[in-house]
Amino acid sequence: MSVSSISGRLRRLNKTQKLSAAGISAVAAAALSLSLVPGNADAETEPQAISAAPVVFTSAAGAPQAKTIQSSLIEQHSTAEQLVKAADAAKAKKAHAVKEKAEAVSKAKAKKAKKAKAKKAAAKRGHQAASRSESRTPAFSNNLDGWIKESLAIMKSKGIPGTYDGLHRNIIRESSGNPKAINDWDVNAVNGVPSKGLLQIIKPTFDAYHVGGTPHDQYDPVANITASANYAADKYGSIDNVDSAY
Repeated sequence: MSVSSISGRLRRLNKTQKLSAAGISAVAAAALSLSLVPGNADAETEPQAISAAPVVFTSAAGAPQAKTIQSSLIEQHSTAEQLVKAADAAKAKKAHAVKEKAEAVSKAKAKKAKKAKAKKAAAKRGHQAASRSESRTPAFSNNLDGWIKESLAIMKSKGIPGTYDGLHRNIIRESSGNPKAINDWDVNAVNGVPSKGLLQIIKPTFDAYHVGGTPHDQYDPVANITASANYAADKYGSIDNVDSAY
């Protein structure tokens, strides 16, 4: 039963109770009047002396029935009050449940938003770190100057000695700065292992002194420079100490 239905019944019940209570009061008053008036009241014309004997009040014929009705109405009223209280309690419980659900949904949304924000912030930090790393990584030009500078950076990380001047000087003497240069006339060429690249290194020497992190290709400028500098460091202490064929 809905709260509105119960409230309507209560309004109707209260109205009935008021009418019943008024009727009961009228019946009681009439009964009391009848009990106080003597049976021969109409025949008497003179005042009668008040008897000293106690007056016995007798109940009207409808008094027991009125009490029963009143008791029933009181019981119905009590039951209606209990129903209203139960309906109010159910309504309050439902409202509390709705409030708790709304709070739970709100907390879940806030938690999700916080997690997404943290993820976004982490991604942003990672991107910024990568950008800083890229900005710290020097960009080398694809020419002799860039090849030498990149080779020096790798040599430094590997502990291979050598300077820009030492590398540049030997490169110009050996190949004139041409990374595709090849010697096809000296003894190495005759033996089938011609010198190749910027610092004119033969294949067996290149393979033995190749520096990790560079292409395994004799014609690659950086790979050729670093392998030759590594060989010169082992045989002469540094490429700077080389002034002729080595």
